[in-house]
Amino acid sequence: MLRLSENDIIDLIRQRFPAGAALTDDCGCVPAPGLGEMLLTTTDLMESGTHFNLDWHPPKMLGRKLMAVNMSDLDASGARPLGFMLTLAVGGDVGAGLLKELLEGLAEAADEYNASVIGGDTVGREHGLGLGITAFGAAKRQLHRNGVQVNDCIYVDHLPGASGRGLKKLQSGQHWDPKHQDADILAHLDPRPNIGLGAKLATIPQVHACIDVSDGLCKELRMLAEASNLSIVAGPSLGAEELYGGEDYSRCFSCALNLEELKDLVGHEFYYVAKAVPKSAAPALRYDGNNIVPLEDFSFSHME
Repeated sequence: MLRLSENDIIDLIRQRFPAGAALTDDCGCVPAPGLGEMLLTTTDLMESGTHFNLDWHPPKMLGRKLMAVNMSDLDASGARPLGFMLTLAVGGDVGAGLLKELLEGLAEAADEYNASVIGGDTVGREHGLGLGITAFGAAKRQLHRNGVQVNDCIYVDHLPGASGRGLKKLQSGQHWDPKHQDADILAHLDPRPNIGLGAKLATIPQVHACIDVSDGLCKELRMLAEASNLSIVAGPSLGAEELYGGEDYSRCFSCALNLEELKDLVGHEFYYVAKAVPKSAAPALRYDGNNIVPLEDFSFSHME
């Protein structure tokens, strides 16, 4: 199997990635935030067999997804992208063609998000792929998880569920077919978060907190509630797909404005998913007929 050397990989990154030509040293320079902005950073790891399956995930889409999930974290904090560091752990069973396609997708997404490559590292391993990005962004106001206020409405910029449905289809034996595109499978393989929306939300004083939906809406609602020392009641129309799907990369945020006021300010459609209430028996709650009961947590756990 033809493999790329570490120098081959670095050369590809230098040739294709934004600001790649500046990769000449072990240390890189983080772009400075603008006047009145703060520097934010986030990091994400993706492991083959845990976060993706190379048997069904086209490598170019995988590269795009790696960048998108990191940019989504920055955006949900109200930041615009500045740059990123890339870590690759490449197994002996990973061929040159696959790696080139992955880097092409990653570079394409970096161009789209205007994120410069700053540096990183490449190592070998026995098999599979380990992918990591540390991304940097700049924000005038950072949106946190702990700002939710009682009576806030919780909104998302697109309803979750599609990615989870896509994963189930892939696990059942379906494959991505570019000639007959399945929207659910595409949502899982190549998510397109609304990068730039978080920075707009951060300019609105009535937006009090924000998180991106990565491990399932149920878990994100619980995290918002626990950080803010209150409870959140999920809307009665939400089903299992919306609550537990995961990897939707929607902005999930608390706001004192109603939907029409919010749409007028931002020019975007939003969806109501929950309501913040005083602290109760559980951080996340749901309707069970006329009663409100604790919301079961069936969301993804990184440690199981």
